[in-house]
Amino acid sequence: MNARLIYAFLPCVLLAAGCASPDRGTVPEVICGVRSDPGLTRLIVAPGSEWREYNRVDREQAITAPCSVLSGKKVILDLGFSWRPTAADLMYLARNTGNVTGVTAPRAVDSRYDTVVGTDGAISQAPCQTKTGNYFTLTLQLPQIKLADQTHRNDIEKFMRVYFPATVGTLGCRR
Repeated sequence: MNARLIYAFLPCVLLAAGCASPDRGTVPEVICGVRSDPGLTRLIVAPGSEWREYNRVDREQAITAPCSVLSGKKVILDLGFSWRPTAADLMYLARNTGNVTGVTAPRAVDSRYDTVVGTDGAISQAPCQTKTGNYFTLTLQLPQIKLADQTHRNDIEKFMRVYFPATVGTLGCRR
């Protein structure tokens, strides 16, 4: 390519680069030990510049524990990892147990795993035999979503359809 051609296209390239959308921040690529699609994560949490994770999950011990993702000082995503000897009633968990597993306006979804999705979170469950239980339950809560906000249900479902199976894949379940 000759120099004239490069200089002819250079202003177009610079103009296009200047019109590109500004950096909207980032989202974590790994959430609570599980690789996550940033495009799906961006659907449920606002991008930020500072991410921290408070993770008490010990997959090897399979002990029920929380994992929270913070942006600045605000918790933006809470995950509850739970191993149980028997299957849980997900709708009961979503409606009746308060801030640990509560999900606003839960609805069962047709999924490979037992799943309920609400307007501010979701709960999924799968058979997963470990030394402490036969079922694994994952609760997702998004505290930054206002209770009356009905716009995130589909995004939460999309996220869980990918994140939950990826999480189960990290647990070392015996069948």
